[in-house]
Amino acid sequence: MLNLSMEGLTLVVQNHYGILIVAVLSITITSLLLKAWGSTVDTTDEDGIPGRLGLPFFGETFSFFSASYSTKGCYDFVKQRRKQYGKWFKTRILGKTHVFVPSVEGAKTILANDFVHFNKSYVKSMADATGAMSVFSVPHKIHTRIRRLLSDPFSMSSLSKFAVKFDKMVCERLDKLEKSGKSFRVIDFSLKITFDAIVSMLMSVTENPLLEQIEKDCTDVSNSMLSIPLMIPGTRYYKGMKGREKLNETFGNMIARRRSGEEYFDDFLQTMVDRDSYPEDEKLDDQEIIDNLITLILAGQTTTASAMMWCVKFLSENKDALDRLREEQLSIVRNKAEGASLTLEDLTEKSYGFKDFQKPYSFLPFGAGPRTCLGINMAKVAMLVFVHRLTSGYKWTLDDPDSSLERKEHIPRLRSGCPITLKALNNGK
Repeated sequence: MLNLSMEGLTLVVQNHYGILIVAVLSITITSLLLKAWGSTVDTTDEDGIPGRLGLPFFGETFSFFSASYSTKGCYDFVKQRRKQYGKWFKTRILGKTHVFVPSVEGAKTILANDFVHFNKSYVKSMADATGAMSVFSVPHKIHTRIRRLLSDPFSMSSLSKFAVKFDKMVCERLDKLEKSGKSFRVIDFSLKITFDAIVSMLMSVTENPLLEQIEKDCTDVSNSMLSIPLMIPGTRYYKGMKGREKLNETFGNMIARRRSGEEYFDDFLQTMVDRDSYPEDEKLDDQEIIDNLITLILAGQTTTASAMMWCVKFLSENKDALDRLREEQLSIVRNKAEGASLTLEDLTEKSYGFKDFQKPYSFLPFGAGPRTCLGINMAKVAMLVFVHRLTSGYKWTLDDPDSSLERKEHIPRLRSGCPITLKALNNGK
């Protein structure tokens, strides 16, 4: 049996004071978390929506991130609560109460509303990633002004130019990959090509090392969008905020060079800088330009790239659909001169598709109403060009059919990255 004098006991406590404090805090926090984990909040008397709110601020944050960081993704978090509470349920994540709305009527009520009853909001990590003056984060009145001023890259004339440039990029890169005979991950291909295309369109950056640096910083910011917002060195949030600081400096310097006349390019950034002499409500200040450059890159890259990857995955697993789609795309090829670029008109020729009228608000990949994705048409063009060139020019083998999800991704993607090996088709004419 240990026998300590009062002096000895005091010495032990002094030497291990930090450990004792940590132990007491750990026990206290653990007991509180266990209590919150096992408790549910009866909301019948308040709003009638079932669910668990847990501790103030924290709520079910840890459960949500645990699911998001697993190979099942955040949808597993939703699935488990639907089993327990039904399709409608509420939870608390990062200090905010979230209500999951499953019905078409609910989606229409929220999305078609012009921010009167339902304002827009993002979790802190997403808002910090895109910036305080991002179209994602600003109040309604400022949102309307910024959204209007950002619309130029998405006009029909701009889309026509984008389609031609993106088509050339896709053709060159797929041809190079096919000739190499090597397997490649579709997610890597799609992330890179969408990033290069967007940055070229927005600010005419096409060469390394600047392109690589912007890509690295944007990747760090993107990875921080669904993270716990604490500035702890080494965490995703910390790296993302440091990446934002670098992007602020990089884009700020680019704006300064444009204003001084040192640089001039016919692109989106130039149209923003050229508005300096316009009235206040017809131009963006430097921080508004920077935050929305970051927003457009993040929103346009990861979502579009993931959709391209899933398209290849599902086509690989549905041969009948692939064969019919390929024949449709080959009919477009046969009616064009050899080597001719795709046009917007080509991309609208889709005889193989949904014949039944789709119920409004039942499928909303791009949102609806005032929340409709600003780059909806550009994303569609990029995906259609990619699918056309892939299916009309190549066959491929899916080298890893694993369907598990990548951990820690806010946009679901395959852990395998969807690796494929290409083989050119001999189409003839």
